[in-house]
Amino acid sequence: MLNLATYWIYQAEFQASAAFVGYLLIIIGIGVYASRFSSQGISEYFIGGRRMNRYVVALSAVVSGRSAWLLLGVTGMAYSIGVQAVWSVIGYIVVEIALFLYFARRLRRFAGAKNIITIPDFFSERFPLHEKWIRIVLVGIILVFMAGYISAQFVAGGKAFSSGFSIDPALGIGITAAIVLLYTVAGGFLAVSLTDVLQGVLMLFSLVVLPVILILHLGGWQHIVTELATFDAALLDPVALGFGALIGGLAIGLGSPGNPHIISRYLSIADESQLQTACIVGTIWNVLMAWGALFTGLAGRVMFPELASLPGADTENLFPFLAQQLLHPIIFGIVLASVFAAIMSSADSQLLVAASSLVRDVAEKILSKGQQLPQSRLVLLSRIVVVILVLVSLLMGYLAEDLVFWLVLFAWAGLGAAIGPPAILALYWKRTTGTGVLAGMLTGAGVTIIWRLTDSLRSLSYELIPGFIAALLVTILVSLATSPPDDSESHFSIMKGDGE
Repeated sequence: MLNLATYWIYQAEFQASAAFVGYLLIIIGIGVYASRFSSQGISEYFIGGRRMNRYVVALSAVVSGRSAWLLLGVTGMAYSIGVQAVWSVIGYIVVEIALFLYFARRLRRFAGAKNIITIPDFFSERFPLHEKWIRIVLVGIILVFMAGYISAQFVAGGKAFSSGFSIDPALGIGITAAIVLLYTVAGGFLAVSLTDVLQGVLMLFSLVVLPVILILHLGGWQHIVTELATFDAALLDPVALGFGALIGGLAIGLGSPGNPHIISRYLSIADESQLQTACIVGTIWNVLMAWGALFTGLAGRVMFPELASLPGADTENLFPFLAQQLLHPIIFGIVLASVFAAIMSSADSQLLVAASSLVRDVAEKILSKGQQLPQSRLVLLSRIVVVILVLVSLLMGYLAEDLVFWLVLFAWAGLGAAIGPPAILALYWKRTTGTGVLAGMLTGAGVTIIWRLTDSLRSLSYELIPGFIAALLVTILVSLATSPPDDSESHFSIMKGDGE
């Protein structure tokens, strides 16, 4: 016969599990609801038929870019190095304001006029003489880095299951992949965007509620500051790591204009005039979530000063472990759901980007160029590709040995360096050429990989910085040495619109 203590433990686990399962049923329901719309064609499947409203785009762009990196990685980073972790969030917040207000406007105008669905579509329309090679190079870059990115989300899911429900991490990875696969295959972009809204609300709720309760539990913010100063004064010094680390943190924002799962949100908005409102909403969400993650990490260091106190002695288990210790089981289930919300909001978006690259840019635009393929066949092919990508990423997730934080940062750097500089120049510099874009993409990807794999270089700076700079310079220099496309003027007329 169970004693009272054991009974309450089972009750708590049941309530937490019920809350979490309730969340899963909701997002699966959204996928089923969206499946009719997403089956109409690949424009609907990959960018929601370009009919998404400002609030959906705002939250979807924000949460798809943050992933488990924010809830698990940044909280763990703040636990380890203190307030210096703030630099890792300031950079992307500032850059994404600029993207919403400027970059996205030009891109959306051009996309609407040219029926652009994917990022390779944009470059191919901008530089038609180099269409084939641009698509091939871009698809390769997207698949290489996206596979690692998606696998990092699955690994994060395994960690969350392990620390939250004491489930074997390997099993947790498989469960995470299965859930993401189910609603992404069914509902496409609409399901992904609608679930992103729910997931954004859950993430914000968790990143506000948990640190507030934690700070009150520990006796107030002043007590936490005093304790941190006792441990190590450097934990309260925002520049303790030096100028190089500060620049490295800020430079994380350079990845935003090159990550397709963020850029695709700009392609999906119904009207470019809605981007200003989307910017305001998205920025508020970004700031609140970032500060919540930072305060959770700092206060968590006071509650568990010894790393050995955390499951697996892993700082990335801090967030779910704190929630389990402090919150009512139902609220804990919701908070754990927010961790999965962060994971899924990125993984599903990245799956769609990778699938669109293979289906739209390889199958339709290269292998079947000049043929009219039925939309139903393209949608079916898209769903098959999503399944294959999940299986590949799942395998990589099981083989992953690195931390989620660094896996994500490497993929973020590769995409940001390879795509970001050519995209910015293509939108703002008429002299940009197709040859310059190809050279810049290959340079950005190559420098990022080499820098990451070379210990002596990696110790100097985050690989995104040299990769981004190299891609920018090479794109400019090669463009100056080659002839610009004849239709640059007409393209810029479309991109600038009446408002510039």
